[in-house]
Amino acid sequence: MQAEVLRAFRFTLDPTSGQEEVLLRHAGAARWAFNHALGMKVAAHRQWRAAVDALVEQGVAEADARKRVRVLVPTKPAIQKHLNSIKGDSRGGSLPEGVAGPARPCPWWHEVNTYAFQSAFIDADRAWGNWLDSLRGKRAGRRVGYPRFKKKGRSRDAFRLHHDVKKPSIRLTTYRRLRLPTVGEVRLHDSAKRLARLVDRGQAVVQSVTVSRGGSRWYASVLCKVTTELPDRPTQAQRERGRVDLGVKHLAALSQPLLADNPASEFVSNPRHVRRAEKRLTKAQRALSRTEKGSARRAKARRRVGRLHHEVAIRRDSALHTLTKQLTTRFATVAIEDLNVAGMTRSAHGTVASPGSRVRQKAGLNRAILDAAPGELRRQLHYKTSWYGSQLAVLDRWWPSSKTCSACGWQNPRLTLADREFHCTDCGLRIDRDLNAARNIAAHAVISGTQPATQVAPGKEETQNARGASIRLPGPRAEKQDATKREDARPNSQAPPRRSNPPTSPQPHQEQAKLF
Repeated sequence: MQAEVLRAFRFTLDPTSGQEEVLLRHAGAARWAFNHALGMKVAAHRQWRAAVDALVEQGVAEADARKRVRVLVPTKPAIQKHLNSIKGDSRGGSLPEGVAGPARPCPWWHEVNTYAFQSAFIDADRAWGNWLDSLRGKRAGRRVGYPRFKKKGRSRDAFRLHHDVKKPSIRLTTYRRLRLPTVGEVRLHDSAKRLARLVDRGQAVVQSVTVSRGGSRWYASVLCKVTTELPDRPTQAQRERGRVDLGVKHLAALSQPLLADNPASEFVSNPRHVRRAEKRLTKAQRALSRTEKGSARRAKARRRVGRLHHEVAIRRDSALHTLTKQLTTRFATVAIEDLNVAGMTRSAHGTVASPGSRVRQKAGLNRAILDAAPGELRRQLHYKTSWYGSQLAVLDRWWPSSKTCSACGWQNPRLTLADREFHCTDCGLRIDRDLNAARNIAAHAVISGTQPATQVAPGKEETQNARGASIRLPGPRAEKQDATKREDARPNSQAPPRRSNPPTSPQPHQEQAKLF
């Protein structure tokens, strides 16, 4: 099936010192424009809040006051029009006083591309809209907080440029050079032959480019509309291999070997990128903590820490992309477990009244889970299965996959994380814990899109409902709870109930945030 899809081609840039200065200037302009747009929105919000409070003080009910007060929150067209009237121009010498006041916030606007401003205004509108949709329950996933301003030195240096696709100004001049408006031709560290050939054949049209800095490198992500063939069913080789599942302890514990002729490939080892770089990171962090705030040496030490963390992220992304590509191209169905990563990696420090226990051990476990990046693994599988004709199946997070025998269905509720081998007292099966869980997930996972449409919040495809919990399936499952996964025995199971897991009390009702 032929279709047009949006795909990003990411390249490492090798700019000269002058070009790097121009890139930093564009990134700073985009950050300033985002803060300017967000500031106007926050000002309108405060004006609305003050008017509502004034009516409430006069005895009007707050619900009625909210309906009576209307304050228009400016969007991109209004913000851009207002900025054009007050921005000034440093090329004109003295700056006359304007109708909007004497302030000339960005007389240097002509030094950067106009799309750096416009894309930042769009991003501010999206951030504000995401917060409102989450506040009103229209957005799935975890609660989106109030939009925050971007601070220099803490926010990522990035900007996005658009162009007229009929008169492209973002284009490849050679396989090793990318032309960016206002910036000029920038050399690429790697070859862009694949993208250039797609453009030459008319199969790809460049839409925009996002330039960002990570560590000590600059990257360009070229977004293209690509005409490609999307398979509507698995290939014969994929159908012959059938379904495969991912486990937990290793990077992947598969229900069948990744390579058909290599039985040992059932387990894909976890590279543990953070642990490998732990010594260098510890040394760099210690050196950073011993520098004086605001000094040039501290800035140098901070750049070194950022570079090391960026290298770890690059290695992790490379390993995940390699694994997900192999899984989605070699199997007809990839089955995974719907893990609550946020709940699994929640801190154990507790509160002042009820302090937690084994906080350091839990922190180490959290680092190990986040280093494996199960959320990113699922995200890549979600879109790559559509690329290569395979399907993604998801098992409900409440299904006790680790504590259920994959042969007969008997459950062991007393299984702990220290038990690395599953022993079934009913049928006598002895098998690796993760391999047993993988076979259960492969047998009981449901292909995405076949579940009933019972979502609480619609349409963003981030999670199954607004609170991050998924739709429960029939079969062995835990009692209903909110935070993390439990694997208790079902009521009719042969195993006794687990005493360490009493029924959880419902969460206290949270006061609804104020809307305007």
